[in-house]
Amino acid sequence: MAAHASVCCSLSGTYSTFTRFRKVFVQCVNQRLFSYATHKRNEVELAASTSAAPNFVAPLKSRSRRQERLPEESALPFSEFLTDSFRRRHSYLRISLTEKCNLRCQYCMPEEGVRLTPRSQLLSTAEIMTLARLFVKEGVNKVRLTGGEPLIRPDVLDIIKLRKLEGLKTIAVTTNGMNLARFLPKLKEAGLDLINISLDSLIPDKFEFIARRKGFVKVMEGIDKAIEMGYSPVKINCVVIRGLNEDELIDFVALTEKKPLEVRFIEYMPFDGNMWNFKKMVSYREMLDRIRQQWPNVERLQSQLTDTAKIFKVPGFQGQVGFITSMSDHFCSSCNRLRITADGNLKVCLFGNSEVSLRDVLRSGASDEDLLHIIGAAVGRKKKQHAGMFSISQMKNRPMILIGTHSSSQDSQRTFSIVPQLPNNPFLSVTLACPPGSMRVLNRERFLCLPDCTDSTQTAHVCSSKTSMGGGAHSEKPTVKDNMSLYPSEFCSLLTFNICDTNKLSQSMSEAKSGTNGSKTQQHETTKAQLTHIDVHGRATMVDVGEKVPTCRAATASGIVFLGPTAFRLLRDNQLAKGDALTVAQIAGIMASKETSALIPLCHPLPLDHTSVTFDLDELQNAVVITAACRTMGRTGVEMEALTAVSVAALTVYDMCKSVSHDILITDIKLVSKTGGKRDYNCQVSPHPHK
Repeated sequence: MAAHASVCCSLSGTYSTFTRFRKVFVQCVNQRLFSYATHKRNEVELAASTSAAPNFVAPLKSRSRRQERLPEESALPFSEFLTDSFRRRHSYLRISLTEKCNLRCQYCMPEEGVRLTPRSQLLSTAEIMTLARLFVKEGVNKVRLTGGEPLIRPDVLDIIKLRKLEGLKTIAVTTNGMNLARFLPKLKEAGLDLINISLDSLIPDKFEFIARRKGFVKVMEGIDKAIEMGYSPVKINCVVIRGLNEDELIDFVALTEKKPLEVRFIEYMPFDGNMWNFKKMVSYREMLDRIRQQWPNVERLQSQLTDTAKIFKVPGFQGQVGFITSMSDHFCSSCNRLRITADGNLKVCLFGNSEVSLRDVLRSGASDEDLLHIIGAAVGRKKKQHAGMFSISQMKNRPMILIGTHSSSQDSQRTFSIVPQLPNNPFLSVTLACPPGSMRVLNRERFLCLPDCTDSTQTAHVCSSKTSMGGGAHSEKPTVKDNMSLYPSEFCSLLTFNICDTNKLSQSMSEAKSGTNGSKTQQHETTKAQLTHIDVHGRATMVDVGEKVPTCRAATASGIVFLGPTAFRLLRDNQLAKGDALTVAQIAGIMASKETSALIPLCHPLPLDHTSVTFDLDELQNAVVITAACRTMGRTGVEMEALTAVSVAALTVYDMCKSVSHDILITDIKLVSKTGGKRDYNCQVSPHPHK
């Protein structure tokens, strides 16, 4: 597959030239010229000596003219650095304090655990305070401290004192509750406003099974202590997993009758290592239906635009319940949340895998203005919404507990700083583009520049042959001496990315140089691929084919049954005790093809014009090769009928021969070809690879 396009930016000049260019570079990403907190105009300067000057001048001149029309003291209603391209204002910051936890919840942490990030790579107290102050100054009014388990961090009380910052209205904490009863008096004194407590079962033994640790009594003590100290509502987060705790929905709702609780049922979300499966996910609509069976009069309450939960209340109950529907009914359009991981990476979307290392920026001595530009670049590239649930489940992302940090052991991925080492690198060079599905390298000595909308067939170019090193890995950057086009740098990204696979990278470069464009069709097809038997809520649905024009449809399928020498000989010689195995299997296959819609729930019943089932005997491998062909005049294909015929014929052969031997293998059942539909198909490999 051809590589994503990557822009080649090469600048030569002095340290001061690079400094001036950096301002232009960031402004080209975001078009953010003002900070609400400072009301200062970011000066636009262009280095005349830059080799990329022709690509920068035009957009900057027009933007400068627009800037001049703004009043000198104009103040935007919210910081443009925290406003994305869809005008979502990010006023809520979640800061992970640690990756450590004293529980091992199944949906949060892989069973084998995670490799802890070295302490030196985690944000210090001072760094957390610095970043929090900067975000609050730009308009963030709510900060939530998360983990891991935030209450096991020794300096958590000092961090909660952030509440004193001017403009910060709320500081909250999400905890597993194990240490809450002991720490809560001091937490409240320090300024803690809100508490969320994770609790996934009201049955002690099941709690221990889910969390892989004891502690149910301590968590309940923490909940009671929070109520006693006046927190209202105390929010309880419950991840609902089918076959595990969905039978406790009614019990959780009943908790809200006498206590000021808000039980928030969270749809099971996919993260690395938590073995997510669609069948385990219970949608909010299904949960609500179950609750309404017990309390038909449950009513929905009005919520704020940026609330993540859909809130309901049983009339007369003191508390309420909520549903966080990230999977079945996302709330991306009103998202106002940003996340900082424990190792200092800015994550603009929970389900995204692009991150920016603010830690490295801080430690390089960058100013607040530099930080704001980098934050603005990341926020500006936030997507409109995350992918659908099935796409999310296949995306590479951190385990949930590592939303608090990043483990370099995860698939050999490493993050790199986006801040160049200016004294050692007066040139701007670029990184190679990676194939779709991989992430791009960006280390301390390189910026990544790319168009806002890249095309997979554009050629990737490299301007440097320097050796890139970082995180214990190094690779020689090849030099492309062909004619290289320079893309406009109006869209440049400061985001950090993960290391590309070397083999894929080399392959992509070869394809780019040779003008390969075969992947364009493949990518186009992949983009359009979807599960037609699943609706937008993830529920099974039958496809409506009523509008389709009937055409002649045909399909062929095949399969192999390995019998072993004795059973094969008896079948070949028609000496099996049950009689003529192949004739019986042939009839069974034909009958099965006509009953496919009764066996496969969402298949349409079709009037078959013809079905044939044939057998080839492979004496070398003592195998029977089965081929089934079906044909109809209809609005949908007959591949399922052909596959069903092969499957049942193979099972019948097994049944006829099992008295001789159970060492029989049914394998390689596959679709060989189909015609007459929107897309014809022919198997690209031999239909009988074992023959």
